Amino acid sequence: MNRPDDPSRPNPEALLQLAARETRGKLTIFLGMAPGVGKTYAMLERARALKAKGVDVVIGLVETHGRSETAALAADLEHLPRLGGQGAYGELDIDAALKRRPQLLIVDELAHSNPGGARHPKRHQDIAELVAAGIDVWTALNIQHLESLSDLVARIAGIPVRETVPDIVLKTADEVILVDLPPAELIERLKAGKVYLPDNAGRALDGFFRPATLTALRELSLRRAADRVDDQMMDLLRQSAFEGPWATGERLLVCIGPDEMSERVVREASRLASGLNARWIVLSLTRPHGLPPSQDASDRLEETLRQAERFGAEIRRETAPDYVEAILRVARRENITQIVIGRTTSGAFWRRSLPDALLHRAGEISVHVISGRRPGRGAVPARNRTLPQWGVALAVPLAAVSATTLLGLGLSAIVALQNLSMLFLAAVLLSAVLAGRLSAL
Repeated sequence: MNRPDDPSRPNPEALLQLAARETRGKLTIFLGMAPGVGKTYAMLERARALKAKGVDVVIGLVETHGRSETAALAADLEHLPRLGGQGAYGELDIDAALKRRPQLLIVDELAHSNPGGARHPKRHQDIAELVAAGIDVWTALNIQHLESLSDLVARIAGIPVRETVPDIVLKTADEVILVDLPPAELIERLKAGKVYLPDNAGRALDGFFRPATLTALRELSLRRAADRVDDQMMDLLRQSAFEGPWATGERLLVCIGPDEMSERVVREASRLASGLNARWIVLSLTRPHGLPPSQDASDRLEETLRQAERFGAEIRRETAPDYVEAILRVARRENITQIVIGRTTSGAFWRRSLPDALLHRAGEISVHVISGRRPGRGAVPARNRTLPQWGVALAVPLAAVSATTLLGLGLSAIVALQNLSMLFLAAVLLSAVLAGRLSAL
């Protein structure tokens, strides 16, 4: 009989997850770098092959975008009637799908948002209900719609991403099929009118469909598909109790607070965790007797934590007087290999900042510091300063010059000073450090 600590014993949690999956349907996502690579075409082509083998295949919703080849593949498959909504893609009838209960249901456009009054706000939630009911679902997704990548894609393409899907949806899919196409071929398809209608093709070439943008999106999709293969391999290893280096993989601890930079820290950490195929934990710290944050700051923190959960992170909350000690305690308990933390301001020059203190005491744990300026904490223009800010700007240099004058008079009575101007230069520098350049003038 195997002992509980026997390394040859299969992982109980992995076996429980496997048993839970047996009672539900399977979700397959056809992933692509951009519209037009052939996700829907590949999905329908495979569906027709299964239909020929006797599998009960039904189309819940498919968008052909005016592409005749795609429409021809969908023509002789059974379609469920769409709900009479006003959405750009039409709406999926969940009740009709549950009543029909096919072996395989095709539902296109995973990132679509449902109109107001629908059962679920997002289509991925519709699909989750169908999968939970035991129906296998195939769907399609472009890489820019992953929530953790939306800001990065917006910077790459110069176009905001409005529809997003939580990363956990892709991470928990039973299968991810990458539909790949070289950027040059995709651009040729676009010019030939096989992606968008001619009126839209020109605008697409000037915007989203530039070679550099498509190359970056292709790399992102290839990386995410490779990460998903690694996840599947690790699941099999755990279920079969195979030993291997996977057991000592990277683990990240991400430290956030109620500040506005925390959202960026979570996004950067999510991409780092994905690239390392690492488990990651988001830690929120509070002091036992500190002043509570404002309502806006508290709401912002909760939204950042919810966002981290959607990206696939585990959430921890700790109350401790010493943040550095608490972070390192959680890191050692969770076998963390890397800590991720943001640095918004340099802080007071006489006090070590939290990132600096972690770097000093982390030992063998790597510390990633994400730098940036907190919005609203930079230099305030003179015309926008409040009365208290003007008071500080005037009081600091006045106090510095007065103290320097008194110091100079005291020292002159004791020793002969060759150059008193150096003392006043020190006062100018101190004023600049404490209250800004305007005070130094």
